[in-house]
Amino acid sequence: MRERSAEIAEGGFTDHVLVCTNARDSEYAACAEAHGDEVLDAVQSWLKDRGVFWSSVHVAETSCLGLCSADGTAVAVHPRGRWFSDVVPSDVPDLLAQVFGPDASELGVPADATGPPLG
Repeated sequence: MRERSAEIAEGGFTDHVLVCTNARDSEYAACAEAHGDEVLDAVQSWLKDRGVFWSSVHVAETSCLGLCSADGTAVAVHPRGRWFSDVVPSDVPDLLAQVFGPDASELGVPADATGPPLG
């Protein structure tokens, strides 16, 4: 095992956006069928448009985040501890603007300094 925390911090990494794209063969909802891939694309595009994709913020496609819904996908933003469900692609610009600021200038700002939870 090799811990690389210091290396990541020195590189300017501050935030992580997790987007569920989990698929399952079951009667229960899963994010893959609820726009998971499209939400992932929208997150990446929003960050790329602001020049911060794979710099200060990393994006990861994940399996189940435990917020399953047929109405949209699950997204988590860490280390801010922000969790969202029912996210559709058109929600992404407002969601990320509220979490990171409209121009992504609030990357690395502690969660308690970014305002009230979305809801």
